Amino acid sequence: MTTSFETFELRPELLQALAEKGITAPSDIQAQAIPLVSQGRDLIAQSQTGSGKTLAYLLPILNRLNPALKELQAVVLAPTRELGMQILGEMERYGEPLGLRSQALIGGAAISRQIEKLRLHPHLVVGTPGRIMELIQARKLKMHEVRTIVADEADQLVSLSTVEDVKRILKSALRDRQLLFFSATVTPELQRIADRWMREPALVEIRPEQRTASTIEHYAVVCEERDKLDVLRRLYYALKPASALVFVNEIEPMAEVVGKLEFGGIPAAALYGDAPKQERTKVLGRFREGKLKLLVATDVAARGLDIENITHVFHLDPAPDADHYVHRVGRTGRMGKQGVTVSIVAEREAFILRKFEEQLGIRIERRTLAEGKLLAPGAARRGAGTRAGGRPSPGPDARRGNTTVADVSATPKPAAAAAERPPQGPAPAARKRADGSGAAAAPSAAAGKAKARERERERDKKNKGAPKWLKAKQSQRPDPPQA
Repeated sequence: MTTSFETFELRPELLQALAEKGITAPSDIQAQAIPLVSQGRDLIAQSQTGSGKTLAYLLPILNRLNPALKELQAVVLAPTRELGMQILGEMERYGEPLGLRSQALIGGAAISRQIEKLRLHPHLVVGTPGRIMELIQARKLKMHEVRTIVADEADQLVSLSTVEDVKRILKSALRDRQLLFFSATVTPELQRIADRWMREPALVEIRPEQRTASTIEHYAVVCEERDKLDVLRRLYYALKPASALVFVNEIEPMAEVVGKLEFGGIPAAALYGDAPKQERTKVLGRFREGKLKLLVATDVAARGLDIENITHVFHLDPAPDADHYVHRVGRTGRMGKQGVTVSIVAEREAFILRKFEEQLGIRIERRTLAEGKLLAPGAARRGAGTRAGGRPSPGPDARRGNTTVADVSATPKPAAAAAERPPQGPAPAARKRADGSGAAAAPSAAAGKAKARERERERDKKNKGAPKWLKAKQSQRPDPPQA
């Protein structure tokens, strides 16, 4: 394994910039990818999130760009605004000492300003596929001298609606351009595009069987569905994360989640994927500054986020699949740092974690919350036998939320309550009419209005505390059709 950047024959300015950043030795992906990129090879590079992929392609590209030419020489595609701006920061940090100009072409920003800045002839740009394609079609961005195109987070680029823009961008460039795909996962769709557009690509895989960083500890807490938010609050006080991401699968309950967290004294905010740019920037700024401890987001909203020093990732909803789990947990444990991820699941969702264990080759250890700590189930039961003064203390089943997989499955239903419950009659729709005709009674107009009001109240409850733009968006949704 290469132990020094000097062996890559990088320019002194790049070596100096690396030293100032405190980067003294290349990571595994950098050691294997930099020589191939320097040779001009097409490349598919797969490595865990947070392993240093950005510098793995950026350093060799900057090393060979010619600052004397007033033309665009390299393009980097990113799936989100945030990732694009983070890449721009790296371009400027390492490129400016070489006299290289960089520019971001991000959707959502003023296109007129971007066109004006293009007159300064940047040597390399980073942008979202939609905005770059828009500028190409307007003949404001010329691709005829571009020698290298990079797709960062390539699996996400080809899985989004931007895949057609990516193909058109590739088609607009020279046939002999270099094409680089960097990704945490190589999906079948990504492989198909590589087969179509690449020329004998090299393949770099950094421990493909280990798709999550070895420095991440994976845990799970099983509880009742209604107790998930309470468990999240208790996890926060038990683990005391410096900064953490909380993943949910839908945007509707996000405002309610944030409101209840704040009511419990936890500095939290929601990161909406389709929020205005200024609002997202403000929320992310507060999170980076440490003013927010928990950031609630969906998978879409968190795409491409690269925030340093995230210590924990919580899953209030389980990830949709193993690839999403990889991207979620990759927000922590970056570049050799320690990280913790905790899935908060109901008993009926526990099988999803077992699938992730099989598919990813990881161990998601079951834990229980007891005495303000996250403990192994056995340890929690042993500690529950006696209190500090030697007096017997109630077991974990007697304390709210202190349940494991075995605890939940063994919890009996309250038979007495069931016995006292009055017998239920047939559903209204199934009751016979008094005239004996046997036809089902149709729901009355009053009942329909009552249901509509109930749906509206439920929607208002979920939207309480949500930003105005989201409330307006939710209120425009039509009610579901009546059966």
